[in-house]
Amino acid sequence: MNIKDVKFDDKGLIPVIAQDAETNLVLMLAYMNEEALNATLETKYMTYYSRSRGKLWRKGETSGHVQKLCELKPDCDGDTLLARVYQTGPACHTGNYSCFYNSLCGESDNAGGYGIIDELFAVIKDRRVNKKEGSYTCYLFEKGVDKICKKIGEEASEIIIAAKNKNSDEIKYESADFIYHLLVLLCECGIDPAEVFAELRKRR
Repeated sequence: MNIKDVKFDDKGLIPVIAQDAETNLVLMLAYMNEEALNATLETKYMTYYSRSRGKLWRKGETSGHVQKLCELKPDCDGDTLLARVYQTGPACHTGNYSCFYNSLCGESDNAGGYGIIDELFAVIKDRRVNKKEGSYTCYLFEKGVDKICKKIGEEASEIIIAAKNKNSDEIKYESADFIYHLLVLLCECGIDPAEVFAELRKRR
């Protein structure tokens, strides 16, 4: 299908569904005009048209949560686009990984792919700024990097023991503890999980 076959509406817009190329999680819905579409195709980073502001906006231009284009597909009628993207950080302005984190019917699973990492990291960052009485996360920040690193070492040892014992439940439990403490350390060091994901992509 050629770009000439893309069907914009009477306002010159076309809806675009952004989907995580690695997890298939639907991230958000936005709009493009022809200029935004051309900018996206040229730069390979998602550029949308803001209907409220009446101008183009490149996703992540202020937050750093950019969307690198993997594939752009029109639907059968050519009046909707599906953008498969590599998402850096959360896609939603609320801090959730996906804009579709609520549910009207059925059980909601917001943890697809990296979603739960970004959601948990958002809570950890908030605890670092807004102290909460009785919060274990706040306690770790108060004790500092030495305490956090000590806990990471302890949790790593627990994973090894669970693996040696071939206890799948314990491996999962201790791995979750390890990842949580690692996220606390990243926050303490001013590193976003998205930077780690970017490093992992280099190793594919």
